[in-house]
Amino acid sequence: MEGISTFFLVDCNNFYVSCERVFNPSLEGKPVMVLSNNDGCVVARSDEVKALGVPMGAPVFKYRALIERHDIRVFSSNYTLYGDMSRRVMAVLSRFTPDMEIYSIDEAFLSFPAGTGSERLEFLARRMRETVRRWTGIPVSIGIGSTKTLAKAANKIAKSEPGHRGVFNITGREDTDRWLEGIPVGEVWGIGRRHERSLKRHGIYTARQLKTAPDDWIRRHLSVTGLRTVWELRGISCIPLEESPPSKKGIASSRTFERWVETKEELQEAVSLYTTRAAEKLRANRLLASCLQVYLTTSPYRKGPRYANALTLHLPVPTAYTPLLVSTARRGIGRIFKPGYPYKKAGVLLFGLSRQGMRQASLFYAGGEERFARQDRLMKAVDTVNARYGRDTLRVASSGIERPWRSHPSSRSPRYTTCWNELPEAG
Repeated sequence: MEGISTFFLVDCNNFYVSCERVFNPSLEGKPVMVLSNNDGCVVARSDEVKALGVPMGAPVFKYRALIERHDIRVFSSNYTLYGDMSRRVMAVLSRFTPDMEIYSIDEAFLSFPAGTGSERLEFLARRMRETVRRWTGIPVSIGIGSTKTLAKAANKIAKSEPGHRGVFNITGREDTDRWLEGIPVGEVWGIGRRHERSLKRHGIYTARQLKTAPDDWIRRHLSVTGLRTVWELRGISCIPLEESPPSKKGIASSRTFERWVETKEELQEAVSLYTTRAAEKLRANRLLASCLQVYLTTSPYRKGPRYANALTLHLPVPTAYTPLLVSTARRGIGRIFKPGYPYKKAGVLLFGLSRQGMRQASLFYAGGEERFARQDRLMKAVDTVNARYGRDTLRVASSGIERPWRSHPSSRSPRYTTCWNELPEAG
């Protein structure tokens, strides 16, 4: 239905870099990049780094000379800080409207009632932008559209055209097609790489060309989902605001090792830790898993023989019980491990998720409800202790003590907002 509401897409600019700059103002205007957990790949870049041609996801070792030549400030990822800053930004946005969907760590959709005038919408957007910056220090860009897809497109324009000062309203414009002509079809929300290749083969290169494509052709080549995207580009709202986050499909935990790992024992130790982390997330979301997948791989960048494998195991009952999950993961790694290879990464994926309280007992799992209750009480006690005294105060022994394989980020900034020992100091 058309005209039900107007959507804002609020996107934090270079979010991880912006978080670092909030607590270190000397970084403003300087080239800054943030690396992945193991300091291996680029996961965030300032505009200055983008201008130097460093792509997202680039292996950092390939750009060491560029980093030194341009004095790029490099930080290890600090997800504790970034997650807390995201929570603060979203709290500020929620003051403007209760109709909000948190789309990702640095993006949110907001909606306002139909009939709100264009001038009023732009006033709200600029006030929102100024308030977020003043209260959190994070700069944001805001796109305004009659659909979520158009709001996404407007946000790209707000970011790429400095003259708009971070806000662009594409609603009701006579020159909408001119703006859509400047957006590559691969950057349209909902168009993936496979569909992008297909569209380009048929001469569709821009959002405007996609918008004017015949419905029958779109349905044949992009299915009903693609047709919905086209209608959204035409101003017909087909994607409602999701005020409750969608159910998780799976929970993953993995890391790249700081050094090569060649023994089965060390791999099992690492996977024990990753499974523990995944189990903590399960319980935090009040979920149970019925399937577990473990995987390991050698480095794709290292010369010589390579090996990668994965194994899916079904659990006897849906569970969030760490000892059962860990023992299953260790058994899985033991089955796919091959000696003689230098492994660089391993991980675990929990899926087949269901809500706590909806678990069905198994005839082959002795103990029934009484056993489940004991496990739940134990995990609640462990989580309570770890929340009060720090992560890993209580942990399974198989996750190791020394953990020599574990990555140690060399350039992580302090967790300014969540750790007493790392609070910023006033000079």
